[in-house]
Amino acid sequence: MIILDDRVNQQATLITSQLPVNHWHEYLGEPTLADAVLDGLLQSAHQLDLKGDSLRHHRDAHEKDQKLTHRDHLSRKWR
Repeated sequence: MIILDDRVNQQATLITSQLPVNHWHEYLGEPTLADAVLDGLLQSAHQLDLKGDSLRHHRDAHEKDQKLTHRDHLSRKWR
């Protein structure tokens, strides 16, 4: 929190999380701490909530397809 306090209205700070803000109280388990953290982070924040599938899933599926295609090519080559 001290780092964030030093940066308020001075420098931009980018924080990313896969955990939605509305789940932070439950995750941190300490309501007072969660309130302090969220107050410090969200007081002048621009919040972007991304929706949709993870690009990692698309990439992994593409890589799997590429490996299968490569294996098929090799198996045909050695027949």
